[in-house]
Amino acid sequence: MLSLFWIFIVLATFTFMEFMAWFTHKYIMHGFLWKLHKDHHRKDHNSWFERNDAFFLFYAFVSILLFYMWSEKGLWVGLPMGIGIFLYGVCYFIVHDIFIHQRFKILKKTNNRYAIAIRRAHKIHHKHLGKEKGECFGMLWVPIKYYKNK
Repeated sequence: MLSLFWIFIVLATFTFMEFMAWFTHKYIMHGFLWKLHKDHHRKDHNSWFERNDAFFLFYAFVSILLFYMWSEKGLWVGLPMGIGIFLYGVCYFIVHDIFIHQRFKILKKTNNRYAIAIRRAHKIHHKHLGKEKGECFGMLWVPIKYYKNK
């Protein structure tokens, strides 16, 4: 029974991370920490790494901290929550950095409606080079209008 509850916490944490990604992207990355995020929109840098990667590192740190709290301090919920954040980070990396932005040249072509909708929504997000007037701040949840064939 406990393991089903842990699975629920992993899935709930993973789902909550989609909200956190949207909130962080809209109000923090396109807000007071735009200085860290703007190189992701403008590509005015010569490095494979972006200052924007700091956000990925922040959530990796939170996940590691939860694993630590579980293993060293006995906080049982740290393990399933840490796993949920870790799994969301893996999905985010695969979808955002590999599939959408092609930081690794794999997963280029697809006929999957969901994957095409994700790319379309993200492309709309990146049409704005400034921090204002943005849209589509989430990652895995895509509004219905981006599923339409064009």
